[in-house]
Amino acid sequence: METIRVLLVDDEPHVLRGLRMRLGLEADIRIVGEAADGPAAVNLAIVLSPDVVVMDVNLRVLDGIATTRELSTRVPHAAVVMLSLHDDRQTVDRALASGAVAFVGKQMDGDLLAAIRMAAETAKGGALGNTTEASSKTAYQRERITRKEQG
Repeated sequence: METIRVLLVDDEPHVLRGLRMRLGLEADIRIVGEAADGPAAVNLAIVLSPDVVVMDVNLRVLDGIATTRELSTRVPHAAVVMLSLHDDRQTVDRALASGAVAFVGKQMDGDLLAAIRMAAETAKGGALGNTTEASSKTAYQRERITRKEQG
């Protein structure tokens, strides 16, 4: 089993702590760094070369959407999993358009683990990279938002 190198990005210390604790329980995931804002995330990603960046949408200095765009040009091998309390269609679409490979609501623990593993495969050009399965996971996220909007 290959280890997935993960960079965590959130401006709330308690969220970073919770993510570190939860992801630390997984044998195949190793947290390589943490950042509290977009510029720090970009700098750490350049130095640490993570497979996956778990990024909050709402960051204080440079938001997660803009940071993801920056990462896609400066650290293109790192796949971004966007994490947010706001899972409305507009936010999800903006996140995916910026280059994120997945979007997960902060309250959905199991989905986060699956998204990180899928993103790692995408980053490493593995079985899910640019395949129908990766596309169907994104379609599922959009469908879930549509159902939520409809009541």
